[in-house]
Amino acid sequence: MAKTTGRLVSLDIFRGLTIAFMIIVNTPGSWEYVYAPLRHAKWHGCTPTDLVFPFFLFIVGVSTFYSLKKYGNEFNSGSFIRILRRMLLIFAVGLFLAVFPRFVRDYSTLRILGVLQRIALAYGIGAIICLTVRRDFLWIITAVILLGYWGLLAFFGGAVPYSLESNIVSEIDIAVLGTNHMYRGYGLPFEPEGLLSTVPAVATVIIGYFTGEMISKNPEGGRTVVKLLLLGAASAGLGYLWGIFFPINKPLWTSSYVLFTAGLAMVLLALIYLLADVIRFQKWGAFCLVFGTNAIFAYTLAGIWSRTMLNIKLTSGTDQVTLYQWIYQKIFVTVAGNMNGSLLFAITQVLIVWAVVLILYRKKIFIKL
Repeated sequence: MAKTTGRLVSLDIFRGLTIAFMIIVNTPGSWEYVYAPLRHAKWHGCTPTDLVFPFFLFIVGVSTFYSLKKYGNEFNSGSFIRILRRMLLIFAVGLFLAVFPRFVRDYSTLRILGVLQRIALAYGIGAIICLTVRRDFLWIITAVILLGYWGLLAFFGGAVPYSLESNIVSEIDIAVLGTNHMYRGYGLPFEPEGLLSTVPAVATVIIGYFTGEMISKNPEGGRTVVKLLLLGAASAGLGYLWGIFFPINKPLWTSSYVLFTAGLAMVLLALIYLLADVIRFQKWGAFCLVFGTNAIFAYTLAGIWSRTMLNIKLTSGTDQVTLYQWIYQKIFVTVAGNMNGSLLFAITQVLIVWAVVLILYRKKIFIKL
C-alpha cells in the first residue's frame, strides 16, 4: 500500500482537501459577499460548509487508529500520555488563536471554546473510549451516545427543544462557562462548540476510528472500498431519515447530523482510497497531500495570518480600514467584483498558506502535536 511518511495517502489527501476548504469558508474577502454553498445553514440543515468540521473530526478518528498502532491500540501508560499530551496541546493552540494577537486584554470576556478546543476534547475522549472498550462494543457505545443525546435534548430542551432560543445545550454552557465566555455570533449567547454538544462529536471520532481499523485490517482494497461505500451510504441515509424527527443541525451537533456527515465522509474517503491507495493514482491529489501532512499547522497559520491582517490598520481616503479589508477592496474587488473577488481572496489565502506548508513538505518537516 502506497504511503507518505508512513501514513495512508488517501487519508492525507482527504485531510488536506478538508483543510483547504476550511480556509476558504473561514476567510472570504467580505462576509457580505459569500456564495450560498460557502455559508453555514442558518440553523437546521446542512450545506457543503457544514460538512467541513465533521469531516475533519472523522479524519481525526481514522488517524487516531494509525497513530496509536505503536501502542498496540491498547490503553496503557504510553498511549494515555500520548493522548493526553496531544489533547492539551491542541486545546492550548485553540486558546492561543482566540487570544492572538491581543494578549493584553480583558480575559473575563474571552471565548473559551472553539474549533480546535472541540477537536482536542472529542479526540481525547474518543481515543480513550476506543482503547478501553472492546471493538465489538464500539457501535453500541456510539448508539448509546447518539440516542442518549437525542433524549437529553428532546426531554430537557423546553417547549421547542431544537431551537436557538430554547435548548439544553445552551443552558449547560451558560451554567458552566457563563455568557461572557460564549460565542455571540447568533445574536445571543450560544456556543456552537459547547460542552454537551461535544459528546455527539465524540461519536464522530469513534466512527472514524472504526473506519481506520476496517481499512487497516482488510488488505483487499476493492472489497474495502465496497464496504466503505455501503456503510457510508447506509449511515448517511439513516441520518437523513432521522433528521425528520431530530433535525440535522451543526450548531447543536445533533445525532442525525453525526450519522449523515460521517456517512458522507466515509463515502468520500472510499473514493479517494480507491484512487490513491488501490489504483495508486496519486498525482491528482498532490496539492491536498501537502496540506494533509501538516494539517493543524496549516489551520493555525491561516488563523494567525488572517488575524494579523485584521489587526493592521490603514488609512484609505478619510476612512480607516484593516489590511484585510484594504487588500480585498483595492485588489480583489477591482479585479473580480464583490462576490467573485471575495471568493478569489479566500482562494488566495489558501495558496499563501499552502506555499509555506510546501516548504515544510519538501524539507520533510511534519509538525505533530
